[in-house]
Amino acid sequence: MTRTLLVTGFGPFPRVPVNPSAELAARIAGDPRLRRLLGKPPRLLILRTAYEAIPAMLEPALSQHPDAVLMIGVAGRARRVRVETRALNRASRLFPDASGRVAGRLALDRDGPAIRRSAPAARVLVALRRRGLAAKSSRDAGRYLCNASYFRALAESCPVVFLHIPPLPRVGRRTTLDLWTQAGVEAALALCHGTGTSSVRRSTDSR
Repeated sequence: MTRTLLVTGFGPFPRVPVNPSAELAARIAGDPRLRRLLGKPPRLLILRTAYEAIPAMLEPALSQHPDAVLMIGVAGRARRVRVETRALNRASRLFPDASGRVAGRLALDRDGPAIRRSAPAARVLVALRRRGLAAKSSRDAGRYLCNASYFRALAESCPVVFLHIPPLPRVGRRTTLDLWTQAGVEAALALCHGTGTSSVRRSTDSR
């Protein structure tokens, strides 16, 4: 059965002039095996690393009602791939985005829940590990654009998960990207599994 998958990554931001999440997202979205198994090519969205990109870029993509959303970002201090299990309704007023702006307020959504959780995170983690990736579960998507975009996407009724990747190593960059790509394809397939029952909500809110 045909499934519509949205794959997102981020563009550059201060101290990260080349964001590996964009390259990885493009590789996963362009994978021929994933296209064949889903019945159509995934949609790719590279978000500007700016708060304005959420209403300007992410929300229009979500309004097209994808069956699943795989989000990817880079975490500068990460040692391995992290599967984020939740996003918080909170932004940082300390760190400016790539446009030099900080979040307008601490709460991302004044009327939203304190936390939104990703129901399929556990099965995505299993899929990554099955592919040979030493991935781990994480409860902290940060206070920057990764968390903000994840919090917004989790408001949708489709399954959503966010992967934080470490910076690419200087040695073995291509090999690492190849491994992450194949693991990402498995994660996408796990994410899309069972999306036919649209009446069942895959992302849960917590007050």
